[in-house]
Amino acid sequence: MLRSGNALRFTAKEIEDNRKIGLDLQGVTSPDSFGNALLPWMEALDEVRPDLLDKLLQELAKAKGIKLPPRLSVVSSSGSPD
Repeated sequence: MLRSGNALRFTAKEIEDNRKIGLDLQGVTSPDSFGNALLPWMEALDEVRPDLLDKLLQELAKAKGIKLPPRLSVVSSSGSPD
C-alpha cells in the first residue's frame, strides 16, 4: 500500500491477494473507503468466527496502544425476565 497524505493506492498484486480472502480493494483511494471495504468482511467474520474477530481487534488495539470498550449485551425490551 502506498500512502500520500490522505490518499491510498494498492498494487495489482495487493488487490489480487486481498481478493483471495474476500476483500475487494478495487477503487479504494482513502482510509475511509478502506474502512468501507473492510466492513462486510468484518461482519462476515463476526458471524462465522466471532472469537477470531475479537482476537484480531484485541491485537490491533494493543498495537495502537488503545483500550477496547467492553462488549455490549442484548437486553430484553419486554421488561420481564425470560
